[in-house]
Amino acid sequence: MKTFDQEPGAARRAFTLVELMVAIMIFALIVAAVYSTWSVILKSSQVGRAAAAHVQRQRIAVRTLEDSLTCIQSVQSSVQYYYFSVTNGDQPSLSFVSRVPDIFPRNGKFGDFNLRRLTFSVEADANQVKNLVLRQNPILMDMDSDEQSTPLILARDVKSFGTSCWDRNTLSWDDEWDATNSIPPMVRITLTLNGGDPSSPALTITREIAIPSETMPTVAQMGVPGSNIPNAPPPPTPPGQK
Repeated sequence: MKTFDQEPGAARRAFTLVELMVAIMIFALIVAAVYSTWSVILKSSQVGRAAAAHVQRQRIAVRTLEDSLTCIQSVQSSVQYYYFSVTNGDQPSLSFVSRVPDIFPRNGKFGDFNLRRLTFSVEADANQVKNLVLRQNPILMDMDSDEQSTPLILARDVKSFGTSCWDRNTLSWDDEWDATNSIPPMVRITLTLNGGDPSSPALTITREIAIPSETMPTVAQMGVPGSNIPNAPPPPTPPGQK
């Protein structure tokens, strides 16, 4: 810093150009450091929120599957309406009839029709990202066009979705279920979601769900003479008795 004499006994100080440039450079470095730190904090916050939303979406999807499977309904005499279908592979799907709870998604759309066919499937959207979607329609009613074209998205960016059924005969998990006129005692659901970016690992969750209900046989629904089923016809009168 140079000093210029104005008059005897008095002095005025001034910065040189080099000193000003050094000060500006230091200030620019401080601003850049603050901006870099803020960018890292902002990006970390966004990644954290995305990861939390990713996990929450997966939990909602699995909870929806659990709620629907534990309320499953099956009637053998009306298998064309109550069939249980499992498909694995490139286009996995799971379809069955359930008496859904009051907190089930889209209950407001269907009102009091809580006995509905539910179809879970993995489909690609316009960006070729695979999503787990749910379509619903009340039993004995066709699915409307809005539900068909705009299903409920339960989970986004799905890597894989699989369903296995417990086979009582082989005492093992089976990826195929040919007995569509009955329901398995247990179902295992495996859902894997991509991490969102190449550096994030895929997230897999598996649930084994015990189904509390069984298929209602035809004889139980129609009733037979001598049974204890309500509304069954009375047994015939033995010969010689009035």
